[in-house]
Amino acid sequence: MADSAAPEAKTSNFLRHIVEADLAAGTHASRRWCGHPGAGPEQQAGAPDPAKIRTRFPPEPNGYLHFGHAKSILLNFGLAKDYGGVCHLRFDDTNPEKEDQEYVDAIIDAVHWLGCSWSHEAGENLYHASDYFGFMIQAAEALIGAGHAYVDSQTAEAMRTNRGTLTERGKDSPYRTRSAEENLDLFRRMQSGEFADGSHVLRARIDMAAPNMNLRDPVIYRIRKASHHRTGDRYCVYPMYTYAHPIEDALENITHSICTLEFEDQRPFYDWILERIADCGLLARPLPRQYEFSRLNLTYVVLSKRRLIQLVEEKHVDGWDDPRMPTLVGARRRGFTPEGFQLFAERIGVTKSDSLIDMSVLEDCMRETLNESAPRRIAVLDPVKLILDNVPEDHEELCEAPNHPQQPALGKRPIPFSRELWIEREDFVETPPKGYFRLFPGNLVRLRYGFVVKCSGCDKDAAGNIVAVHAELMPDSKSGTPGSDSYKVKGNIHWVSARHAYPCDVRLYDRLFAVPAPGARREGDAEGIERDFLADLNPNSKQIIAAQLEPSLKDAAPEDRFQFERHGYFVADRKDSRPGAPVFNRAVTLRDSWAANPGKGKK
Repeated sequence: MADSAAPEAKTSNFLRHIVEADLAAGTHASRRWCGHPGAGPEQQAGAPDPAKIRTRFPPEPNGYLHFGHAKSILLNFGLAKDYGGVCHLRFDDTNPEKEDQEYVDAIIDAVHWLGCSWSHEAGENLYHASDYFGFMIQAAEALIGAGHAYVDSQTAEAMRTNRGTLTERGKDSPYRTRSAEENLDLFRRMQSGEFADGSHVLRARIDMAAPNMNLRDPVIYRIRKASHHRTGDRYCVYPMYTYAHPIEDALENITHSICTLEFEDQRPFYDWILERIADCGLLARPLPRQYEFSRLNLTYVVLSKRRLIQLVEEKHVDGWDDPRMPTLVGARRRGFTPEGFQLFAERIGVTKSDSLIDMSVLEDCMRETLNESAPRRIAVLDPVKLILDNVPEDHEELCEAPNHPQQPALGKRPIPFSRELWIEREDFVETPPKGYFRLFPGNLVRLRYGFVVKCSGCDKDAAGNIVAVHAELMPDSKSGTPGSDSYKVKGNIHWVSARHAYPCDVRLYDRLFAVPAPGARREGDAEGIERDFLADLNPNSKQIIAAQLEPSLKDAAPEDRFQFERHGYFVADRKDSRPGAPVFNRAVTLRDSWAANPGKGKK
């Protein structure tokens, strides 16, 4: 852990300057920590907080995390790590109708996969908003007693009408003048289950003429007779997120509550509610402060939860972990790396200005990290047989290939060589175009890591399709031997021994959408009509091919990543692979093929 001195910032991140200024000024230095979340008096009785700052990542457990969440996770956990603090993982489980333990488990797994930890020398910091329901009710009753909250019995439609507009002030509820005693009685009867859903709500009493609509007496509690996945049927009133969120931050001693820009208009209420509860003696100062940054906007994907659900439920994809989905479980199956997401987060920086990031930036980050870490292997994705006519049928020998050309310490591996090999179909033509240096009749080509061969022709089936290529092997040309230098050839192709190859289905994944902005209006579209984003699906986003692989790949474990030479980076699927029978997914190609050929991807 670093102390208050920050590491050198690689990209723009205005939040670092805020944290540094707060540390220099001692803004949060007086905080105390009782060892767990707690109300003000309990925290004040604790020792000085061992964490110089506290941040949090607070997902609602109602779905799977996506690429945008990765930015927030790495930002919050990164700031805490770099400035001697701790980041909490908190589940904002205040909506009982949409949340499930399945999502809790998936979120924990995703955050761990990204390399982030909520552990600290002072203990674990994994929390649930539902653990604070009792305090939230206590705080609401204190607000009622102080005249800051009241029970409103208007219909939802009347409340909407009386809220006003951006140019017209709202109208006071006819129930706004209820006494504190009457409000407290009604609120407790709401808690006891006496009233039906929607019959009453608890509202903050602020200002119905406020220019900020969020301050026009917002609802802070509603009746929901629904079972909660953690608290069961204990409660039948549940807090609104805008009320619960600042309280959760305060109970957890959060110093910097970092949100995306859509919460900027909510910040005045965030501050208002914390100040009022602190005035009631329930929270300790200094109170948390909220800061906003721009959310991730990425081309060729949709991050809307509604649209992601539609993709899954209508089976346009193979579930939430489909490698084409912009979910973290999908990215993991695809072969993307935590290091790639970290590099991406550093590269795009943190600002308050909305911007659209091209998908190629993320893909390039994945290529850079995979290039460093992925061992090399040979795969023939569109195989045709190459027969070496002057090699005995039972001949076998070993060639050597480096595991990583930029990392000699990783050593070399043996590759079996025999009379019949698999090569790429595109590596042979009968009549070559200008500049073609691979196999054609009469041409010399080096088999990578092996021998030089001279092409002599091909076999065809009745339909004229090439079914085999023939060549003569130059016995003194083996790579790594003195004789290999006497052959000067321009072509170099890869291969696998047909007798030893591992036949395997390989999935070639590409971008799920064929256009940068799925569903966006285009020139000529009618005004006011939303375009169907499904019309922009890329029909070539998934192809399954029968490939022939280097035999060592048969032993790959789930999530082992490799560079298939010439083809890109691949991973052994973590879900469908079996011992001795891995299935491979393409993570990214070796280079961006979309810039020159948008919408079609690369096979």
